[in-house]
Amino acid sequence: MESNEPHVQVKFFTKQSRYSVPDTTYSVPVNVVTKDLSSLINGIISESLTDETGIEFDFLVDGEFLRVALDTHLQTKEISTESVIEIEYIERHPAPTPEDSLNHDDWVSCVHASNNWILTGCYDNTIRLWTTKGEVISTIPGHTQPVKCVSWINEEINGKKCFMSGSHDQTVLLWQWNVKTNEIDCIHSCRGHAGSVDCVAVDEDGQRFCSGSWDKMLKLWSAEYNPNEDTEDEDPGNPKKKKKMSSKVQSRVPMLTLSGHTEGISGVLWLDKQEVCTASWDHTIRIWDLEKAEQKSSLQGNKVFLDISWSPTNRLLLTGSADRHVRLYDPRSSDGALVKSTYTSHTGWVSSVRWSSTNDNQFLSGSYDNIMKLWDKRSPKAPLYNLVGHEDKILAIDWTIPELMMSGGADNQLRIFHYEDVQVPTGS
Repeated sequence: MESNEPHVQVKFFTKQSRYSVPDTTYSVPVNVVTKDLSSLINGIISESLTDETGIEFDFLVDGEFLRVALDTHLQTKEISTESVIEIEYIERHPAPTPEDSLNHDDWVSCVHASNNWILTGCYDNTIRLWTTKGEVISTIPGHTQPVKCVSWINEEINGKKCFMSGSHDQTVLLWQWNVKTNEIDCIHSCRGHAGSVDCVAVDEDGQRFCSGSWDKMLKLWSAEYNPNEDTEDEDPGNPKKKKKMSSKVQSRVPMLTLSGHTEGISGVLWLDKQEVCTASWDHTIRIWDLEKAEQKSSLQGNKVFLDISWSPTNRLLLTGSADRHVRLYDPRSSDGALVKSTYTSHTGWVSSVRWSSTNDNQFLSGSYDNIMKLWDKRSPKAPLYNLVGHEDKILAIDWTIPELMMSGGADNQLRIFHYEDVQVPTGS
């Protein structure tokens, strides 16, 4: 790494002890890039790791991934080249690999996974139930217009799982699936919205859910199941009894309606047991106190918000917008109107965002530019990877299962990528 370029003194450290290097100062050209530093670290550790060569590393300087030459990065961060620069390095995350593509008859508008199962909602008015291996279990009719949102409600209880679906037909339907017999019953029809139900979110206990609609209203409902028919006489030997709309579907009305948004609600999520957050086409994010039945705070954005995602571990809020940006907010900070970070790479509307459920630095974004991107929040300049394959705009993504990234699009496909995260210890 000899060069006539000016040099800078650096110290390297890592939380991955197997790759640690001596605590000493190294002199490197001030314009080095990640590839050069990776070669340097490999050279230092090659004697102790005889079985591994050419490991790719990422480097963090002042809490941000190095994505440009070191001198450019230091200049941006206003760090003096006269001081010793501390650089953290971690093994680079491997690229997600395409695993499957599941065909639908129309646009795939929503997706939610749970354990071994995947729910998708489609513009052909149906819900589809799949295994994570890509086998279709059932195609479920019931709605009279396109399905816009789906969500699992609980884990499997007594051999049954419950889920819900919201639709352009202004209803939310609550379903019960007998996993053993594969019989699916619609138990409740939640009526009260005067526009398309575009988003739903279930609370942590699975007792209540919120829905956001094109009618600008946020509604709170009971998610409890009270089937009004005995389902114990099911015949597991009858393959024709796969799915049905019960003739005794009970109508359910909302427990609470909250108004304040001036345009349609595009995203909803729970921050805790009594606080719900919504995103809207009116350029605002609002936090609601359900106990007091009132709006608690509001964040003003620049453009239409299309989706939000909340991480309970880092307590940060992700947003996808019509201006092609992904933004990071701390909704509880006193200066909550200030954006913590902006991630710019998409060339179309960012229709969907999702935090990783296991890595509080990583998230996904899906866009009308047909691409899903994997990000690290410490790398605002560039995504870790572009996940390509869709031939039309992405409408929904899901990352509920840590090793499976999913995206549904207007090309009638649900695409699944497999991902193995590199686990970095949280302690020093």
